[in-house]
Amino acid sequence: MANEKLNVRCCVVGGGPAGMMLGYLLGRAGVDVLVLEKHADFLRDFRGDTIHPSTMQCLYELGLLDAFLKRPHQEVREIGADISGKRYEIADFSHLPVHKRCIAFMPQWHFLDFLAGEAKAIPNFKLRMETEVTDLVWDGHRIAGVRAKHGDDRLDIRADLVVGCDGRHSTVRAKAGLQVNDLGAPMDVLWMRIPKEPDAEGGTLGYIGADGFLVMLDRGDYWQCAFVIAKGNFEAVQAEGIESFRDRLVRINPEISKNVQALASFDDVKLLTVTVDRMQRWYRPGLLCIGDCAHAMSPIGGVGINLAIQDAVATANILAEQLRDGPAAVGLLDEVQQRRQWPTRMTQSLQIFLQNKLIKPLLAQTSAPKAPLAIKLLNWIPPLRRIPARIIGMGFRPEHIRCREVLTPPEKKS
Repeated sequence: MANEKLNVRCCVVGGGPAGMMLGYLLGRAGVDVLVLEKHADFLRDFRGDTIHPSTMQCLYELGLLDAFLKRPHQEVREIGADISGKRYEIADFSHLPVHKRCIAFMPQWHFLDFLAGEAKAIPNFKLRMETEVTDLVWDGHRIAGVRAKHGDDRLDIRADLVVGCDGRHSTVRAKAGLQVNDLGAPMDVLWMRIPKEPDAEGGTLGYIGADGFLVMLDRGDYWQCAFVIAKGNFEAVQAEGIESFRDRLVRINPEISKNVQALASFDDVKLLTVTVDRMQRWYRPGLLCIGDCAHAMSPIGGVGINLAIQDAVATANILAEQLRDGPAAVGLLDEVQQRRQWPTRMTQSLQIFLQNKLIKPLLAQTSAPKAPLAIKLLNWIPPLRRIPARIIGMGFRPEHIRCREVLTPPEKKS
């Protein structure tokens, strides 16, 4: 067993969207940054796979968008819903004030691999896979680093700033004793893959009927499907058997009847336990939490990855200059929270409203639902579809790349 000691300006815990984007931006800005990811690779299925227009705008501002879009993806410019057999259009992204006016569906591992590949060329950026943080290092009341393990090896990493990007079950948050408020969620989601017919219409559709609520995301040769159930109801669904579950899906959308047999058992169905929460304070001296670590989002709108990346951009914009030379003042950590807290609150408030006013009643009823007046208005007045597109695609406070690139020898460009 080896014990290794490291010193860095910033240690980012978690190699998800927030962690990888922050690591890239800080390294690009000349900050000595180390990202720790506990898994051996990024290959986890049914993670947030939606790349929003605001994220692609940041990639465009970084000069990375063209290379990014060479990765396999599907582009969606409109979102619709089928309610009791009638099609309704909900969001139109074609009018957003960004370079790429669509949502790109891409497996999250492709997105993270892309950022990791681009970051390798940055001399100040380091990424360690299979490295799990087990504890924090304290210096009096200040957090001064982390302890981690890599196989049988142990690492003691001292850092001027630790950034928790390790998700809704954050070790960093727990070890720091930071409090989180559970805002409640009346639902869970079952994720699955169903093969797609070659001539099937693409896009993103929600199917709402007497048998439930099914969302289908076009992934090229298959549908990534999300079936919404009442909170804690998965065991009851399993007790009815996989055949009954398949029949239920077909009643919601008969077009999948040929391929639903791909769900051979509930081993092909993954449970996402929905949590909506928000930390009271996102920081302590020497520590900042962002992304799902600071605020777990509902899957409504697929905006969790968007909020996480926007957090990372704002963090780099506010902290990079000071982190190049030393620790970040607590006042700057508070500035990050103040900037990102408002869009987080607004997004979660809207999600909770939709959960309670739309999804919860839907899960309780057994008859064919009728379209709410708001959705009918979106069909009657097409320009109104720009409003949900703006909220989903850009959020309440879209961030832009402000931290300047710092080139260091020998990588300095001519």
